Amino acid sequence: MRRKYYLLFTLLCFLCPALLNAQDASERILFNTGWKFHKGDLPQAEKVNLNDQKWRSLELPHDWSIEGPFSQEWASSTGYLPGGIAWYRKTFKLKPEEISAKTFIYFDGVYKNSEVWINGHYLGKRPNGYVSFQYELSKYLSKNGSNVIAVKVDHTKFADSRWYPGSGIYRNVYLIKKNPVYIPTWGLTFTTPEVRTNKTLANVVVKVENSNAKAAVVTVKSTLKDPQGKVAATAEKQLNLGAVAKGETAMDFVLNSPQLWSVDKPALYDLNVSIFIDGKKVDQQTERVGLRDIRFDANEGFFLNGQNMKMKGVCVHHDAGALGAAVPVEVWRRRLQQLKDVGCNAIRMSHYPHQDYLYDLCDEMGFLVMDEAFDEWALGKNKWIKGWNEGTPGKDGYHEYFAEWAERDLEDMILRSRNHPSIVMWSIGNEIDYPNDPYSHEILSSGRNPQIYGRGYSPTSPPASEMGDIARKLVDIVKRNDTTRPVTAALAGVVMSNFTDYPGLLDLVGYNYQEYRYAEDHKKYPKRIIYGSENGKGKNEWLAVDSNKYIFGQFLWTGFDFVGEARKWPMRSSGAGLYDMAGFPKNDFYLRQSLWTEKPMAYIMASKNDADEDMKFLWSSVPSWNWEAGAQLKIQGITNTEEAELFLNGKSLGRKKAGKLEPTLYWDVAYQPGTLVIKGYRDGKEVASYSLITSTDATQITANTDRTTFDKKAKGVSMVELLLKDKDGNSVFNADQTVEVTIEGPAKLLGLESGDLASHESYQSNRRKVYRGKLLAYIQSEGKAGTIKVTFSSPGLTSKTITYKSE
Repeated sequence: MRRKYYLLFTLLCFLCPALLNAQDASERILFNTGWKFHKGDLPQAEKVNLNDQKWRSLELPHDWSIEGPFSQEWASSTGYLPGGIAWYRKTFKLKPEEISAKTFIYFDGVYKNSEVWINGHYLGKRPNGYVSFQYELSKYLSKNGSNVIAVKVDHTKFADSRWYPGSGIYRNVYLIKKNPVYIPTWGLTFTTPEVRTNKTLANVVVKVENSNAKAAVVTVKSTLKDPQGKVAATAEKQLNLGAVAKGETAMDFVLNSPQLWSVDKPALYDLNVSIFIDGKKVDQQTERVGLRDIRFDANEGFFLNGQNMKMKGVCVHHDAGALGAAVPVEVWRRRLQQLKDVGCNAIRMSHYPHQDYLYDLCDEMGFLVMDEAFDEWALGKNKWIKGWNEGTPGKDGYHEYFAEWAERDLEDMILRSRNHPSIVMWSIGNEIDYPNDPYSHEILSSGRNPQIYGRGYSPTSPPASEMGDIARKLVDIVKRNDTTRPVTAALAGVVMSNFTDYPGLLDLVGYNYQEYRYAEDHKKYPKRIIYGSENGKGKNEWLAVDSNKYIFGQFLWTGFDFVGEARKWPMRSSGAGLYDMAGFPKNDFYLRQSLWTEKPMAYIMASKNDADEDMKFLWSSVPSWNWEAGAQLKIQGITNTEEAELFLNGKSLGRKKAGKLEPTLYWDVAYQPGTLVIKGYRDGKEVASYSLITSTDATQITANTDRTTFDKKAKGVSMVELLLKDKDGNSVFNADQTVEVTIEGPAKLLGLESGDLASHESYQSNRRKVYRGKLLAYIQSEGKAGTIKVTFSSPGLTSKTITYKSE
């Protein structure tokens, strides 16, 4: 789904047939309201006459796993949250004249093993929980009454992933209505075979299907409108279709003075394709597309529109803490803007296709995307139950369906998203070659590799050579569906894979945590295009990119903390992010900001730890100036300025040289309460500063909201950042009070997130402890007019009320 279809989100019922057969010849309707939910299995729950009145009413998207409770009986890999089986049902009515010739239901993603029925008729099963799919409903719709959609979701094998996948219909659902002659879903393919700043050639291939029993002559008209809404190019073709037949036609555009899509100026054009029969419009589709050229070179790196640049990327998972995998678009818009703030320009969709709107946002906001299909192929990986690398792992996972479904799943991922200008490479797998998990090779007993499960070569494990045969098939599938982007994969065991066909089959070879191999492999394989597909967040990892022209970028693990891939209980989430699960920046954020951005910045943190390694210190220190009297502290400053000076209560503790690639500075300080300040200088002038102030006990709740109004005709989400402060307005880092939320008016609380990786508080509650003095609240309007008052309170603290207008 592309952004244009979001204009239809407020339509919750069918339009009249007259409109269907006139100018607006098709509909895509968000189909998220009016669903019923039952946790657990029920015999014959697909039957039309089943009484579901006592089932829970809800609105999609919905993730039942995040509702908990957290428990050690579940798996650390998936966040100690439950799986199971559940059913969804929706009853909707259609008048006879409202039934279109072709009606489909489209699911953006259901985790997992979904089975779908319409009016008791079985439509099919889709094991993969991340791919989008649809079924035709037309011939099973009731002509004179209500219709029942039933969906069974089976996530019984809860430890089936190395991260938190969620459970249920956790992405959008759409109803699609078409005439008998129509453009099928994913029926447009847009490419830019020649891109120049003064003239660009574009092409669109249009598929058309005729479900009538007689032939049809179809006129296909295409229009490109520039970002300002002006017509930039048009094209027209005729297509002769036989009875019950499929066809396609290609059209070329010449665009003079094009506005090219880039990370700094992500210009988007509207592509509208309409089909006519006897002058009457019978269908149309609109896509947002971009004009851009990409090129990768083994010696020179990556070029966008002819400009050489480095990819400053992060890996992301699809959850958002309290919201689980059912994340509203507003949340990811905030997150992507935060990534812009750290200098990020690239996103790796690890390790599966993500929400439809996330690609739209990357198009709009200017991110380069690595889209990824699989985390495992024919053989299963370790899924940790008792904690990462603890105890005996499980082996459940996608590999159980790979032989039957991999080709279709990979193809559908590409067809769904290939018109997004943001996507610049397709990945067929992540860490398939993790040494001994599952493949092995003799080189593991002698070769260098930082990641080996077990010790050395495992003769009982499947041989690494098997990866080449599978990779060859997957690469062929990608090339069959898109030749405009390179095929890649993220390799964890390059030392082993180099003895197989696997790397040689790829256009680009991603190295996970193996910067030490860059130089020797570049020399040994001079035609290989190498980059960091998954990397640590330290300075040296970036220097390996910045100082080597042939390495075009890196993708940090990760942009945000995420649920799952946890250590031992009570930890239930991963703390790998630049930001925590609430989106609050961590120490890692500031180090990366110093390396990736030009805007002057400075930051300080303190620790009793005398660690001599930047990253160890970074993870053990805190941005707080509340310590025991006389405590001996080490202060780490981070800045991208030329010099920095530290002051304690106005007294200088020393001025030190810094630099773009030497951003960390240290001072030894005896604690005194008051104010600790770092000042950064360029050309001798102060250009940045950051302060830590000794606080007293928290007395008040302060709130920063991203909006104060809602549209009464549509549901929206507001994010409120809560900070606990003392009587002087200073943030209280160690505050841990419980905050309660009450709402008056047409809105509800979606969730509260503190960022605490070990919190087992219920995400369904309206109360939560702040963590390090902070808390994030998600407020969702109900799409009704009125005044909304949201109050945040805690015993002993001055409460805070935010007022919204829904109008």
